Amino acid sequence: MNALPETGFLRIRQILGNPKAVPPIPPLIPVGRTAWYHGIKVGHYPAGVKLSPGVTVWRAEDIRKLIESKSA
Repeated sequence: MNALPETGFLRIRQILGNPKAVPPIPPLIPVGRTAWYHGIKVGHYPAGVKLSPGVTVWRAEDIRKLIESKSA
C-alpha cells in the first residue's frame, strides 16, 4: 500500500490523491470527492473524525480495513 501508516490519521487528499501536489500524491482509493462523501453517507466508506470546523480526518486503521475488504 502506498505509504499507509499503521496508525494515525489521514486527510482526504492522502486518501483520494492530489495530482496538483509537488510531488503528486497517488490515490489510495480512486474515487472522486463527491463519490467519497456519498459513500460515507450510504455506509460504504468510514466516517471521518472532525478535529475542527475545517478539518476532517480518517483513521488509518479504517482506511486499511476498507482497502483490504475491497481487494478481497
